[in-house]
Amino acid sequence: MELEKVVVEFLKLHHLKLTTIESCTAGAMAARIVDVPGASEVFEQGFVTYSNEAKMRAVKVEAEILEKYGAVSKECAIEMAEGGIVVAKADVAVSITGFAGPSGGWEAPVGTVFIGCGLKGNLQVKEYHLAGGRSQVRDEAVNCALKQLYCYLSEHFKNL
Repeated sequence: MELEKVVVEFLKLHHLKLTTIESCTAGAMAARIVDVPGASEVFEQGFVTYSNEAKMRAVKVEAEILEKYGAVSKECAIEMAEGGIVVAKADVAVSITGFAGPSGGWEAPVGTVFIGCGLKGNLQVKEYHLAGGRSQVRDEAVNCALKQLYCYLSEHFKNL
């Protein structure tokens, strides 16, 4: 079974609403989720916050975070996820920010991606270093986000 289907079924089972906050993947994560029949029961809203201004305006990332750490950082991924949960009134968020290439990489090498996921007040961010061209990095970032989200939620609900 495709991972996006597993994630949607898990969210349905636990009556959770999901929001996605994407930069380098430009909505690809949201697209994978909504391709699953029945996703409307769990998918609340998706944000594509490609520019720093969009991150600040749409999901309330603080300018100071962007200035101090940059858009491609753990700190930014955390703020994106936290802001997405609040703005979308969702239970669960996934944020993706990184350098897909071919240019960029002034803050970190091309292929560096930070993925944040979790529930209100309990977020996890992981750093990935993905190889390949722009499309490959973006596709792999979505795959990583789906895996990370499923593992995170499974572990969280196992402990309840």
